[in-house]
Amino acid sequence: MNQTTIENTDNKPTPQEKHEFRIHIGMRNIKTALAATICAFIYAFFDRNPTFACIGAIFGMGSDFNDSKRSGGNRLFGTIIGGLIGMGLFYIYIQFYPVPTSNFRFMLFELLFIGILLMVLICQLLVIPGAIQPAGVVLCIILFNTPVDAYISYPLNRIFDTAIGVIIGIVVNMLISRERVDKVKAFFAGLTKQK
Repeated sequence: MNQTTIENTDNKPTPQEKHEFRIHIGMRNIKTALAATICAFIYAFFDRNPTFACIGAIFGMGSDFNDSKRSGGNRLFGTIIGGLIGMGLFYIYIQFYPVPTSNFRFMLFELLFIGILLMVLICQLLVIPGAIQPAGVVLCIILFNTPVDAYISYPLNRIFDTAIGVIIGIVVNMLISRERVDKVKAFFAGLTKQK
């Protein structure tokens, strides 16, 4: 067989060049780190664990403002949906087993199955399929990892923390938009040219 090499003369990146991995720190990296750090800093004043706010900020950071609203919104609405379904199902569970033990966990499997079906249907109904994964994470945490005395406070705190983080992520992305950064760069470039 004769292999021929076709030269790239149109200066467009080849498929291999498009997918070439390179390490760099761009504006999105910096904005994501800044948003998460702002969350942690604010939470330090309230002696509150910033984990879920930081996660919300990371999810709330998109490539642009609209992407931030979409990804942050998916995270927030998923947390709300999973949290509310989890609270309701865990309430049903403790009505049957007020002192849960490993012997009675089988009912949680049934409730998880029902909860996931309900969660998917709600996300489809609200046309937010991107909220399914975060909703499922919160639902599983509530059903399998939340103490009985915290099944209401835990999801409410997660919803609050996620909302704070998403809002901070979106605001940082809005304030440090590509357009604003380009304007600042152009301004300083103009100053250096005048000298």
